[in-house]
Amino acid sequence: ERERGITISSKYTSFDYKGTTFNAVDTPGHADFGGEVERVLDMVDGCLLLVDCIEGPMAQTKFVLGKALRKGLRPIVVLNKVDRPAVTERGCAEVESKLFDLFAAMGACDEQLDFAVVYASARAGVCSDDLAAAREMCRSRESTGAGDMSALLDALRERTPPPPGSRADPFRLLVSMIEHDPFVGRLVTGRVASGEVKVGDRVKALTAAGG
Repeated sequence: ERERGITISSKYTSFDYKGTTFNAVDTPGHADFGGEVERVLDMVDGCLLLVDCIEGPMAQTKFVLGKALRKGLRPIVVLNKVDRPAVTERGCAEVESKLFDLFAAMGACDEQLDFAVVYASARAGVCSDDLAAAREMCRSRESTGAGDMSALLDALRERTPPPPGSRADPFRLLVSMIEHDPFVGRLVTGRVASGEVKVGDRVKALTAAGG
């Protein structure tokens, strides 16, 4: 992955923000790994579409966006690298216009077309829903060392629906990935469809036929 500068295998992490627990997944964005993208999109309730604010949407942007829209997800657009000197308000507006056209061309519904935009610098660890504010945060970051991603997390809380299913029902997990660890044994990763599970609980992995 480091040699190619891209994500190949999905990465997972979990964190809490304002009383909401987020399970975040970083998925590949290249057509070469379409199966991995499909598995991840089956696990999530929302998604971020990361776009370079100068280069704009790329070929892989269309690939990932199309899959997300067909799954019924409402992507939040993140225009990244706003710390670069060449970034302008007009340039970002043009990128947003291209993205709107891309959403429309791929059959996005009205809710999906009403996408939120967050301006960010992943390198500086800052973001805002206002471009000028985001760029000022990048400059302040150099002196204060303090990052702030609250605008992005707030957008996720507001626009991502809670997962379906009831905790009162029996535990069910939709398996999206099966791996083998030489020390632990078989590992399954997936999305909880209902119920709850605790450390130490015994669960049974079933095949598609139920065996």
